[in-house]
Amino acid sequence: MDKQTEYVLRSMEERDIRFVRLWFTDVLGFLKSVAIAPAELEGAFEEGIGFDGSAIEGFARIYESDMVAHPDPATFQILPWRESDSGGGTARMFCDIRLPDGSPSYADPRYVLKRALKKAADRGFTVYTHPEVEFFLLQKENRPNGEPIPIDSSGYFDHVVSSTGSDFRRQAISMLEQMGISVEFSHHETAPGQQEIDLRYADALSMADNLMTFRVVVKEVAEQAGIRASFMPKPFSEYAGSGMHTHMSLFTGDTNAFYDAGEDYRLSKTAEQFIAGVLRHAEEITAVTNQWVNSYKRLAFTGGEAPSYVCWGRNNRSALIRVPLYKPNKGSSARFELRSIDSAANPYLAYALIINAGLAGIEGEYELPEEAEDDVWNLTERERQALDIRPLPRNLDEAIRAMENSELAVDTLGEHVHEFFLRNKRAEFDDYRAQVTPMELSRYLPLL
Repeated sequence: MDKQTEYVLRSMEERDIRFVRLWFTDVLGFLKSVAIAPAELEGAFEEGIGFDGSAIEGFARIYESDMVAHPDPATFQILPWRESDSGGGTARMFCDIRLPDGSPSYADPRYVLKRALKKAADRGFTVYTHPEVEFFLLQKENRPNGEPIPIDSSGYFDHVVSSTGSDFRRQAISMLEQMGISVEFSHHETAPGQQEIDLRYADALSMADNLMTFRVVVKEVAEQAGIRASFMPKPFSEYAGSGMHTHMSLFTGDTNAFYDAGEDYRLSKTAEQFIAGVLRHAEEITAVTNQWVNSYKRLAFTGGEAPSYVCWGRNNRSALIRVPLYKPNKGSSARFELRSIDSAANPYLAYALIINAGLAGIEGEYELPEEAEDDVWNLTERERQALDIRPLPRNLDEAIRAMENSELAVDTLGEHVHEFFLRNKRAEFDDYRAQVTPMELSRYLPLL
C-alpha cells in the first residue's frame, strides 16, 4: 500500500468520513458519481468498483458493458458543503476507468488526457494551464417567455458594496480553497449576472479535475443561495457569452520552454511551433472545445471578445490565440491564451486535443504565421483572405465535418471516443435544425 493510499485511509478515520463519492466523467463531460461506505474503500483501492458502462454516455456497448472505477488517492478531498453538524462528512476522489482485465478504458476522458500528457512527457515537457472560467448567476424562475433572469444588472469589474454576486464569489472561493483549488482572481464580467473566477496555474490533469470540481462547487453554492448557476455558453442573445480563456505553457523541469529572452515577443521557437500547431489544427478541434449547438452563438457574437477567426496576436482580443504581455521579462510567465474554448467543454478531451495539436507543431516544425494586428472582425472578407485568416467553424455542423476527417482527432481521442462523440453531436445538430425558434415565429408568422 503506497503512502498516498495510507494517508487517505487514515484521514477517513480521523475526519469521521461516512461516505466517499467516486467521481468520473463521461465522454460529453458530465460528472458521474457513486457513493461507497468507508469500509469498502480499501477494497476499492485494490480491486476497483464495478459498474455497468452501457448506462454511461460513450462508455460501452451493451455486449461489452462491464467497467471498473479505480479511485485515484491523490485526488482525495472532503466536500465542505456535505459536512453535517451532527458529525460525519463526505469525501470524493476521481477515478480512472478500466476494463475487467485491468487495462485502461479508451472511453475514459481522463485516460485520453493522460495519453496526451505522456506524449508531452516523452519529449521532456510538463503542461501547465490556467483557465479563466465565466458563468452566469440567474434567478430560480424564468420569465413567462422562458428567458432566464440575471441576478443583477452590473457590468465589467463593477464593485457593489453588498450584492448576491460578490457574496456568492466569496463563498465559492472559500469552498474551492478548502478543497485545495487555488483561485487567482474573481470579478463581475461584462453581462448582467455574469461572473468570472480564474484558477491558479496547475498541471493539465490536476486542472481538468479542478474544473470538474469547480462546476460542482459553483452549482452547490448557487443552490444554497437560492439562485442557479449556468455554464451555458450563451444564454442571452443581446449579451456576450461565457468562455473559458485558457492559458497554457510547457515546462522542462523548472524552466519555461516557451521563454527565450533573445527572441521577438520573448517567445521561444518551441512556443512558436506549438502555437502554430494549435492554429493549423484549430478547425479540427473546435467540435470539442465548443461542443454544443449554443457554443457557436457565442463565437458569432461580435459585441463580445469571443474569436471567430484563426489568427494570433499580442494585445489583440479578437484573435483566436493571444500572447499576453504581462511581465515580459519574467521567464515563468511566458504563455499563450486560447480564447475560443467555452466553460461547458469537457476539459479532459479539450486539453488533450490542444496539447496534441501543439505537439504536432513542434514535431512538424510549423512556422508561426504573421501576427494579426488589426481587429479581424472589422476587416472585409477579402482582407482576411489576403492575410490568410481562416474562419472558425460557424456552427456545430461545420465543426463536426472538420473533425470527421482529422487524423489528429482520431489519434488523440481514440476511435471509440471519436466515433461516439461525432455520432452524438450529429444527433444534437439534427435536433437543433428541426426546431422552430422564437425568432422565426416573431419575424415570419406575421408576414407569411
